[in-house]
Amino acid sequence: MILTVTLNPTVDKSYYIDKLIPGEVIRVNRKTETAGGKGINVAKIAKLLGDNVVATGFLGGRSGEYINSFLIKAGIVSNFVTLSDETRTCVNVNDNEFNHQTVLLEAGSSVNAEKQEELILHYKNLLDCCKAVVIGGSLPPGIDNNFYPQLIDIAKKAGKIVVLDTSGETLRAGIEACPSIIKPNRDELKAYLGRDIETIEETLAAAKEIQAKGTGTVIVSLGKDGAVFVMKEGAYRGTTPNVKIVNTVGCGDSLVAGFVTGLINNYTMVDTIKLAMAVSTANALSREIGYFEQKDLDDLLTKVTATKL
Repeated sequence: MILTVTLNPTVDKSYYIDKLIPGEVIRVNRKTETAGGKGINVAKIAKLLGDNVVATGFLGGRSGEYINSFLIKAGIVSNFVTLSDETRTCVNVNDNEFNHQTVLLEAGSSVNAEKQEELILHYKNLLDCCKAVVIGGSLPPGIDNNFYPQLIDIAKKAGKIVVLDTSGETLRAGIEACPSIIKPNRDELKAYLGRDIETIEETLAAAKEIQAKGTGTVIVSLGKDGAVFVMKEGAYRGTTPNVKIVNTVGCGDSLVAGFVTGLINNYTMVDTIKLAMAVSTANALSREIGYFEQKDLDDLLTKVTATKL
């Protein structure tokens, strides 16, 4: 069982338009809607891969009811702390002419100290049923950067694999708690270390630098250039074939879901990396966020590579 923690979930709305022109009235050709947030996206992909998943965090209002209903229909155990305020909505505008995506992110509802304590108690109880915990995304207003380190500490003391996927100062604070796995992208790695990182060699050196601080595995996602995996077993480069990308939102979350699925099901490291790369790319072929077609995954598993560096 995988436990995912999404403190700042969202209803993700995707609008498909011909061309984004600022200041103009633009007609939407098509709209999709789904439950979102990093941990929830991981939960959706892990469930599609056949794992049992329980999702937790904060939900409130009609948007929270929608997310709860969505997860239940997907076969995911939805076990959230309820807020009185509305869960946020985020909008992804897809420009067909230039194949650009413009994302509008709401901050989310404020969470008071009482609700934070309720979440921690709730989280401790849920840990008993899982092998791995994925903590992902931004923090809602009212919660400071010490919160993720608390969750990481609790999971480590319970003997769980704990994955952190976040950015900025939240990532910086989380790394100090030495999670089992982190997954920054190249830009997040640059921001953390304060220097340019362009080549695979520079990426590998940067990942090893972070690993030396106590994190077990550092995965750096590189978009079309694949990913670099640095762990106690060694370092690997994961690559994917060139594909016509439809959607990039949720690809990093899909990579995390694939990697954790491989770990808890005792795949070899090469097969774990291949699954992570394949499912991440399969998500990019779908207009839906946190989703893939099985035929796409099956095909990609024969084409991705995992090479020891």
